[in-house]
Amino acid sequence: MLNIIGAIISGLVIGVLARFFYPGEVPLGWISTILLGVGGSLLAGWFASRGNSDFSRAGCLASIIGAIVLIFVGRLLGLNF
Repeated sequence: MLNIIGAIISGLVIGVLARFFYPGEVPLGWISTILLGVGGSLLAGWFASRGNSDFSRAGCLASIIGAIVLIFVGRLLGLNF
């Protein structure tokens, strides 16, 4: 249960930071922002896939970059981002 709550909180923080750093407006609600952050974390983890699940600043930065990439790809595909 705590893993799910942690994923929601970290997804929210990462999603908000990705929306902040992305140039231009990104009109998303809270749930979409959480899903964006979790998706960015999964994307960064998939590329890194070193098996290290500890907290690190590099992992957080990679998650934010992964979420920004998801916003970019979503806009390229014509989604309502």
